[in-house]
Amino acid sequence: MLITYDRLSIGGEWVAPSTEARIKVTNASTGAQIGSVPEASEPDIDAAVSAARMAFDNNSGWSTWAPTQRALALRSLADQLEQRAENMAHRVSSQNGMPISISRHLEGMHPVSVLRYYADLAERMPVEEDRDGINGPVVVRRQPVGVVAAIAPWNFPQTLAAFKYAPALAAGCTLVIKPSPETVLDSALFAEAVHASDIPAGVVNVVPGGREAGAYLVGHRDVDKVAFTGSTAAGRSIGEVCGRLLRPVTLELGGKSAAIVLDDADLNLERIGQELFAATLFNNGQTCFLGTRILAPRSRYAEVVDAIATLASSLRVGDALDPETQIGPMVSRSHRDRVERYIAKGKEEGARLVVGGGRPRGDGPGWFVEPTVFADVDNRSTIAQEEIFGPVLSIVSYTDDDDAIWIANDSDYGLGGSVWTNDPKRGRAVANRVQTGTIGINHYRPDLAAPFGGFKNSGVGRELGPEGLAAYQQLQTIFC
Repeated sequence: MLITYDRLSIGGEWVAPSTEARIKVTNASTGAQIGSVPEASEPDIDAAVSAARMAFDNNSGWSTWAPTQRALALRSLADQLEQRAENMAHRVSSQNGMPISISRHLEGMHPVSVLRYYADLAERMPVEEDRDGINGPVVVRRQPVGVVAAIAPWNFPQTLAAFKYAPALAAGCTLVIKPSPETVLDSALFAEAVHASDIPAGVVNVVPGGREAGAYLVGHRDVDKVAFTGSTAAGRSIGEVCGRLLRPVTLELGGKSAAIVLDDADLNLERIGQELFAATLFNNGQTCFLGTRILAPRSRYAEVVDAIATLASSLRVGDALDPETQIGPMVSRSHRDRVERYIAKGKEEGARLVVGGGRPRGDGPGWFVEPTVFADVDNRSTIAQEEIFGPVLSIVSYTDDDDAIWIANDSDYGLGGSVWTNDPKRGRAVANRVQTGTIGINHYRPDLAAPFGGFKNSGVGRELGPEGLAAYQQLQTIFC
């Protein structure tokens, strides 16, 4: 049975779209169509921005609410999303191939946690601060930045949208959210939750669309800030527009992170397998922060290759809705083809294929790629430098800790990473020298209370933590 929506969520109502254009959604595991929604056009985006503008500028609007009032509304939205968590996880996994065992937590329940975290933070963080200035008393006020254009990707559509709308709402901003065309059925369910919550009409608007819709929204004259997660190429384009318009922007972009295995690391997969999987192959490799470059000491290179190959070959590949599945399909046929081109490029450039490299189901339905491991990889090769966004790992050798750090930093990206060692002090010393926004020691697990974002081509600004709230505030100084 197809899941279809005929209207758009704008201004607190379900309104008829301005055109008959629709976005069709397919099941990544089968290739079959599972639903469709209206595609927002420029008049629809105008209406959504206007609704958000009105909800923000109104004398009794969202921006004027006390933080405690907004916190209550955020918790009501969290409650509504919690009621829809299982349905949300099912929709996400059907669309993008995320294993249901992952989406139940990350796409079903994690946005609930993000909302409750920022509701609590809104109540704790002072809106005004009195300071003793050099010339007399000073008051520093934190004000909401205004109307936010939030553009979410398809790989973690609900969680990464929550990273934007939760702190924005806590700050007093209003939003126009543009989901990726690959994952719009979950965004419609999110809109249902917004309608059922205590969030006022017009504060949150949802406009499904592709690149053209995103570009129009980013450049809209009544948008005050842009928050984007996606490719580095798209981020550059958005950054250029926001720079010209002097518009604040948060960009969470690509990654090609290093997982540095030190020479004293525990390679027993019974002890580290779960964490190693989460740090390198999570969500079918369709994750920006993954350590897809495995840096292995030459003294233990063969051991590391064997351990990574054993881990990859042990993973169960299957339908995303099967609770036993560990690796699901790619989000689309075109994305699978892209990943396969990188695998072919790895072979062409001389890397040694150790595991995988093909389609586990042959020419069967769904967009599957086997977990793939390359050894003897040159760090300057294509597969070591470019983001593949699939279950493909490259193992690069190094001589000593200094060499490992140099190789880890020999990248245009700097988003995630990990260090694997039996000596936490040594691991911390290595982590301190890696040019990356986030890094874990013997695991990689982002935390709601800590800033998340990247260095270099991995982005601008931070999400999560108090820093994520500050990104949606502007400062006003009053000289008393």
